[in-house]
Amino acid sequence: MTQRDRPAKRDAAFDSFLAAYPTYAETGVLDEVRAREFKRLDQLGQVYLDYTGAGLYAVSQVKRHGQMLATGVFGNPHSHSRPSAASTKQVEACRQRVLRFFHASPETYCVVFTGNASQALKLVGEAYPFESGDQFLLTFDNHNSVNGIREFDRASGARTQYIPVLPPDLVADDATVTRHLKGRTAGCHNLFAFPAQSNFSGVQHPLEWIARAQEVGWDVLVDAAAFVPTNNLDLSRWQPDYVAVSFYKMFGYPTGVGALIARRSALDKLRRPWFSGGTISVASVQADGHVMSVGAEAFEDGTPDYLNIPAVVIGLDLLESIGVGTVHERVRCLTGWLLDQLSSLRHPGGRPLVKLYGPLTTDHRGGTIALNFYGADSTVIDHHVVEALATRENIAIRTGCFCNPGAGEVALGLSETELTRCFRNAGDRMSRDDFIRCIDAESGGAVRVSFGLVSNFDDAHRFVTFARRFLTDSAQAA
Repeated sequence: MTQRDRPAKRDAAFDSFLAAYPTYAETGVLDEVRAREFKRLDQLGQVYLDYTGAGLYAVSQVKRHGQMLATGVFGNPHSHSRPSAASTKQVEACRQRVLRFFHASPETYCVVFTGNASQALKLVGEAYPFESGDQFLLTFDNHNSVNGIREFDRASGARTQYIPVLPPDLVADDATVTRHLKGRTAGCHNLFAFPAQSNFSGVQHPLEWIARAQEVGWDVLVDAAAFVPTNNLDLSRWQPDYVAVSFYKMFGYPTGVGALIARRSALDKLRRPWFSGGTISVASVQADGHVMSVGAEAFEDGTPDYLNIPAVVIGLDLLESIGVGTVHERVRCLTGWLLDQLSSLRHPGGRPLVKLYGPLTTDHRGGTIALNFYGADSTVIDHHVVEALATRENIAIRTGCFCNPGAGEVALGLSETELTRCFRNAGDRMSRDDFIRCIDAESGGAVRVSFGLVSNFDDAHRFVTFARRFLTDSAQAA
């Protein structure tokens, strides 16, 4: 293909895309934002397709935050000086801003600032009052930060149960979910956890599960980290007990700040296993006693990140100025087109180039696509090879199992028997390479492509052009 041919082919593809997804034309404000705030992407020729891993920040976010730091004096908020009071004011204003963004009533919800969504999930796991006879119920496709809560419940004698997700779409059967929810233990503590959107497959589970579970006595924990960057989460309509988010996944900056958004009544149920600076109202060494603070402060260990937390407000302002609904629609269009294109790619003999994991349409799914490439002989192409070649072409993707082993095991067809054998034979140490050799699977992971805030058609088109390389025998050696 010559340089002269490329624009024509791209333009023809774009016209076809618009015919299939006409609402993309209504999201033009994002092209303006990209040209103004993210021009470095096109200047560097960077195709960024890892928004589920991390969002990107706008130039104005950094400048506005820098101006705040350059013109203010801020001190440790655990004091009453003017610099300390200035920090406290900024942090508290951010709490209220987060609640407004998610339409959460301050009478019902509070915001606990954490380092990220994983830390928010750990706070719930370590402090949930698990006892013998209690239950922890979760879907197969939870992130490891949710899976890890099972170590807390098992240490307390509670029981862990998983709801399977079913191939090929990797969704949970609704009747099976209802049956598990009805099987709660009466008079005990019961915690149900699921991702609003799977960070492996992009599957979006029904938020209706929240009320259904609560009606029969479950506390509900929703991992919203992969969902909220491109979807509205209205906590006036959906009212889970605990919600975990990472702000850098929403708008790139700051990293190191997340939140647990919790119903006040649900937060009161938690019992922290330790105390630290900032989490107590009083403590004594000689009297060997302490009294915990009330509400969010009891869960914010040490000094909050008072210089970076105000940058969350700046990021939320950016998202609201654009409209999450606009981002959602653009991502939906790009996801649908990429699924269509990848599904149509065939080797000369007719065998499909890729295997897609998760729904093949945009119904009940977000902008995260997991797949593997296959040769004309139907052998899988190592995802590490795909990533290396993509990197050479300045395309940023993610490969592996994305800290989501349950979805990966189902997608890759791994059995409980072989997985149990591997762990039984491993002892106390096993590297990822050891694990891959043990399971002897056709693939030890997958390729993940994800759209976000300023993705555009050219990003999707570049990836399809890249994918077509694997239709030739020489692609891997190129």
